[in-house]
Amino acid sequence: MTPERDRLTTGLTTQEAAQRLLTDGPNELAVAQSRRLGSMIWKVLTEPMLLLLFACGAVYLLLGDPHEAIVLLCFVLIIVIISIIQEHKTERALEALRDLSSPRASVIRNGQQISIAGRDIVQGDLMLLTEGIRIPADGVLLTGINLNADESLLTGESLAVTKIPADPVPPEMGAAGGEGTPFVFSGSLIVQGTGIARVLATGNRTAIGQIGQALATTHSEPTRVQSEMQHVVKVIAIASLSVACLLALGYGVSRHDWLTGILAGITFAMALIPEELPVILTLFLGIGAWRIARQHVLTRRIPAIEMLGETTVLCTDKTGTLTQNKMAVAQLFANGASHICSDSSAELPETFHEVLEYAILASQRKPFDPMELAIQEYSQASLTQTEHWHNSWELVEEYPLSKELLAMSRVWQSTDHAHFVIASKGAPEAIADLCHLSVDQTAALMAEVNHMAGQGLRILGVARALFMPESGSPSGENNHDLPPIQHDFVFELVGLIAFADPVRVGVPAAIRDCRSAGIRVIMITGDYPATARHIAAQCGIDSPGGTLTGHALAQMDDAGLLQRLQNTHIFCRVSPEQKLRLVQVLQQAGETVAMTGDGVNDAPALQAAHIGIAMGKRGTDVARESAALVLLEDDFNSIVTTIRAGRRIFDNLRKTISFIIAVHIPVIGMSLIPVIAGWPLVLMPVHIMVLQLVIDPTCSLVFEAEPEEPDVMQKPPRASGASLFDRGILLTGLFRGSALLLTVLAVYWMALQQFDAGEARALAFTTMVLGNLGLIFIHRSQSASLWHSLRLPNPALWWVVGTGMAVLLLALTVPGLSQLFYFGRPQWHNVLSGAAAALACIVLLALSKTLRDRLTARFSVR
Repeated sequence: MTPERDRLTTGLTTQEAAQRLLTDGPNELAVAQSRRLGSMIWKVLTEPMLLLLFACGAVYLLLGDPHEAIVLLCFVLIIVIISIIQEHKTERALEALRDLSSPRASVIRNGQQISIAGRDIVQGDLMLLTEGIRIPADGVLLTGINLNADESLLTGESLAVTKIPADPVPPEMGAAGGEGTPFVFSGSLIVQGTGIARVLATGNRTAIGQIGQALATTHSEPTRVQSEMQHVVKVIAIASLSVACLLALGYGVSRHDWLTGILAGITFAMALIPEELPVILTLFLGIGAWRIARQHVLTRRIPAIEMLGETTVLCTDKTGTLTQNKMAVAQLFANGASHICSDSSAELPETFHEVLEYAILASQRKPFDPMELAIQEYSQASLTQTEHWHNSWELVEEYPLSKELLAMSRVWQSTDHAHFVIASKGAPEAIADLCHLSVDQTAALMAEVNHMAGQGLRILGVARALFMPESGSPSGENNHDLPPIQHDFVFELVGLIAFADPVRVGVPAAIRDCRSAGIRVIMITGDYPATARHIAAQCGIDSPGGTLTGHALAQMDDAGLLQRLQNTHIFCRVSPEQKLRLVQVLQQAGETVAMTGDGVNDAPALQAAHIGIAMGKRGTDVARESAALVLLEDDFNSIVTTIRAGRRIFDNLRKTISFIIAVHIPVIGMSLIPVIAGWPLVLMPVHIMVLQLVIDPTCSLVFEAEPEEPDVMQKPPRASGASLFDRGILLTGLFRGSALLLTVLAVYWMALQQFDAGEARALAFTTMVLGNLGLIFIHRSQSASLWHSLRLPNPALWWVVGTGMAVLLLALTVPGLSQLFYFGRPQWHNVLSGAAAALACIVLLALSKTLRDRLTARFSVR
C-alpha cells in the first residue's frame, strides 16, 4: 500500500496544517474589499447636508462673522464623527456576515473528520467529497464511488464528467475536463457519488484562480425599498432646493439683504432635505441582518429581510426542520413479528438479529446519515457478542441509491471466501421490487409499513442475497463478474426497521405563531402519508384537505392543484422537482412564498421562491448558494424567529419614517413662516445642526434597537409591494408634526408680543427641542400608551434625551453659547411655560393616539 493510501485515515496533523496555512496563505481568491476609513469620510463629506453647511460657513465669512463659521465647523466635525461611527457599525455587521457566509469544507485531520472554513484548507489536506458540495480547492482523487463532477465553471461543458481514483498519485494537477481523470477542481460541483481527494493547490494557485475568476465578488443591486427611498429623497431634494432658491430671492428682493436671504434659503433647504432616509435604510437592513445572524440564521440576500413581513405561505420539509433529525431504532419487523426497541440494553430476540445484521452491512462503516448512525448504535449494543457481527468482512462493491430504485446495496466478501454476501436497504416498496414479491406479499408488507408509519415512524426495508461468480471463486480478481445492477441479484426479504425522529421542542408553539400571523404552514416531505399526518398532528399543522402524494400531484393540472392548495397543507412522497411546481402555483395565486430545502435538486425551488431557506448543517453548497437565508441550526423555530425579526425591522422603519416626517414639519414651518410673515428669523443653521444631533442618533440608534410590538405575530402579513411611505405613515407624521408646529408657532408669536426677538427665539427653540424629544416617545410603539413607552427599555434613548437636554440647557445658560444661538436671556418661568406647551402638545397627541386605537378596535369588532 502506498504512503498516500496509508494517510487516508489520518490526514495532516493540526500543526502541519497551521504551518502550511502560514506559509501558503488562506485558500481564497481576490474578493471585494470592505470600505476603508477614507472612503467612509469622503462619502460623509459629500452628503447634501454637509455641503449646505459649508455654503453657510462661506456666507458667514462674507458677512464678516468668522465665529459663526467656526461654530458650524465644529458641528460639521461632530456630525462627521457620528456618521462615521454609524457607517463603521454597519460595515462591521456586514463584515461579520461575510465571515459567517464563508463556505465550509470537510477534511480529515489527526484521523478525525472535521468541518473547517474553506479559507483554512491547505495543500495536503484530505477533502471529503459528497454529492451537492462545491469543491473548495484543486486536488487529486484518492478514493471514490460513482463520482461525477460538473466542471462547467472552468470548461463551459454542461455535462458532468466521471472521476476515477488516481493510482499512482500524480504530484501535479492536470487540465480540467475530460472523462475518467482523477483531478478535481475548486469551484466545481459534485453532482453524484462520494470520494476523498488530496489537495494540491489552493487560493490563486488553483485553476480558477489562475484564470482570474473572482467567485466571491458580488454586485448588489438596489432593493425595492432602497429604490423607493432614493426616489423620495431625490424628489424632496429637488423641491426643497427650488423652494429655497425662491425663498432666498424673495427675502433679498423684499428686504434688500441678499446674504441673509441666502442664509435663510440654505436654512430652509437644510430643514427640508431628509438626508436621514438613505442612512437609516442601510443601517436598519445591515444591522438587522447581523441581529438575525445572532439567531443562527445567515442572510445571504438583503432583500429577503424586506420580504419576511410579506410572507403568506411557509413551505417546510419535515426531517431535521420540524423534527430533531436524531434517529433512533424504534421497531423491528421480521418473520411476521414485531419488536419494540424501547431499551437498547435489553437482550434482542434471535428472530430479529438478521434484520440488524443486514441493515448494518448495507450501511457505511463510518456513517454520517442519521438512520445509519442509529442502526450502528443499536447494532453495537445488540450484536457485537453474536455471530451476526462481521467487523472483519471486506467491502467489494457498492450499488448506490438512484432515482429509478430507492435502495442501495453493498457487496461483502466473507472471511472464508466462499461467496459474496449482498445486503440491501431502502424504501420498502423498492425492497419489495428487488425481492420480486408477489402482489399478496407486497400488500402484506405495505400493510405493516402503513401501520408503522401511522405511528410517525420512518421505515426501511432490508434484504439479502448470496452471489457466486461463474469462476466459482469470489476472489478479488473476479470482481468484474458482479452484475451491473442490483436487480440481477436474487434477493430475499429479511424484514423492516423503523426509526423515530421526535418533533423539535417549540415547533408547535412556532406554528401557532405562524397561524396567528396569517402565515399558512405547508409540510412537504418524501415520507409516507401516514408518517406525514402523524408528525403534522404533533406539530399542529391542520390540513382540512387531507394529504396529497407526489404521484397524485403529477396527475393534476395547475388549476386543480391550485384548488387543492386552498386547504391541503400536507404533501408527501414529493420529489424536489415537484417542490418547484408547488412554489410556482402558489406564486401564481398571489402568495408570497418561503421555501426550505437542502439538496442539489432543491436549488430551482429555492431560487424561485420569494424567500429560499437552505439548511446550514445538512444542506448542500448548491442549496445554500441558491437560498436567500441559511439556517445554521436547521431549526424551524429559527424560521419563525426570523419572520418575527423581519417584521420588527419593517415596523421600526415605518416608525422612523413617521418620526422623521413629524420632526421636519415644525423645522420647515419655522424656517418658512417667519420669512413670509415678515417676522424675525427663528432658525439659523446652528439650530438645524442641534436638531440634527437629536434626529440622527434617534433614527439610527433608538428606533433600530426598539423591540418588536407585542402583537407583531398577531397581525396579517404586509401586502405584497406595500410602500414604506403609505398613506397612514404620511398622515400620522403630518398630523403630529403639524400639531407641534402650531404649538411652537403659538409660543413664538406670543413671545414676540412681549419680548425681543432673541428671547422669543430661545422660547420657541426650547419648545421645539422638547417637543421633538416627546415625539420620540410617541413614535416608539404603535400600540402602547405614552406612559408605557416611557418604561420600555432602550439605553440609547436616554443617551439621546440626556444629550439633547444638556445642549439646550447650556445654550440657555452659558452666555457665549447663547450668543452663538442668537438667544436672549429669557426668564426661567417663561422657559417653563414653553416646556409646558411642548408637554401639553405631546400629551394631547398621546390621547389622540389612544382614542384612535380604541375607535379602531371598536369598529373592527363590529
